[in-house]
Amino acid sequence: MKKYNFGAGPSILPQEVMKATAEACVDFNGIGLSLMEMSHRSKEFQAVIDEAQDLMKELLGVPEGYSVLFLGGGASLEFCMVPYNFLENKAAYVNTGVWATKAVKEAKLFGEVVEVASSKDKNFTYYPKNFEIPQDADYLHVTSNNTIYGTEYLKDFESPIPVICDMSSDILSRPVDVSKYTMIYGGAQKNISMAGVTFVIVKDEALGKVSRAIPTMLDYRTHIKKGSMFNTPPVIPIYSALQTLRWIKAQGGVVEMDRRAQERADLLYAEIDRNKCFKGTAVKEDRSRMNICFIMTDEYKDLEAEFLAFALERGIWGIKGHRDVGGFRASCYNAMPVEGVKALIACMQEFEEKH
Repeated sequence: MKKYNFGAGPSILPQEVMKATAEACVDFNGIGLSLMEMSHRSKEFQAVIDEAQDLMKELLGVPEGYSVLFLGGGASLEFCMVPYNFLENKAAYVNTGVWATKAVKEAKLFGEVVEVASSKDKNFTYYPKNFEIPQDADYLHVTSNNTIYGTEYLKDFESPIPVICDMSSDILSRPVDVSKYTMIYGGAQKNISMAGVTFVIVKDEALGKVSRAIPTMLDYRTHIKKGSMFNTPPVIPIYSALQTLRWIKAQGGVVEMDRRAQERADLLYAEIDRNKCFKGTAVKEDRSRMNICFIMTDEYKDLEAEFLAFALERGIWGIKGHRDVGGFRASCYNAMPVEGVKALIACMQEFEEKH
């Protein structure tokens, strides 16, 4: 039976990526050594990280004057590093879910934080719009996609102040005008790699503006100067990221990823809206294409556990919703083939017929 992984992260990766990464763990490029045991200072690994950085820039059209970094610590560490490097007087944050809330909490340790908009009043089921941005703030922090609640902002942000965006779960799923952002960051374990590496795209000239002393490891300039190798980097996740970036380019780049994301979302949301057993949780205009959240309708709400078991028997893995939302969450990242979505739809239809 073909199995499809709809888990929110760590998540599905292309088969080619997993195979190449596994092979490198045994014998890297036929040299008889595992990538796991090779020096990160070797010319062989330097070639890996150089190509990965170049491909990120190529696929996203990163302008001159920006650096691409591969770091450890996950997006959660970036919640701290961002205000450490950018918050001098005041920062503006848009609160759209659990991860944005955690980012706000960390930023408050470094200075004044203004929550300029929030969708908490309706359990984060919509994306705030038309909010006022304080022009005296050092930066505006936003989260483009919310994995738990299934909302997404599909446009680049227009702002009178620098924008910093957590794109952990939708990076490389659509074209982005990087020039509109001072920094983009995210955990890679959803659309780029296995768990263990974080990507950062940062505007070089925006750094070094705060008056505070920054610990060496938390200063982005440290990692730019050393090419992401100030300390030993997560070599296997970076190699996995390289393989994924190669795969995306071979598939047609972010334009093709965008097309596939829309196709998957259109199919699955159409079934959610049609099927008598299910209903969506997010406001339609703000529905995420990456994390599609839905629950049982009131008439069938007692059948949630039965549907999870029903789906698992048919090869549908990882669709249990987050505890803050309940129900189901089908994460449709770049590596999810449309056949996986069609298999889930067939499962939903079969369940409807059964009941």
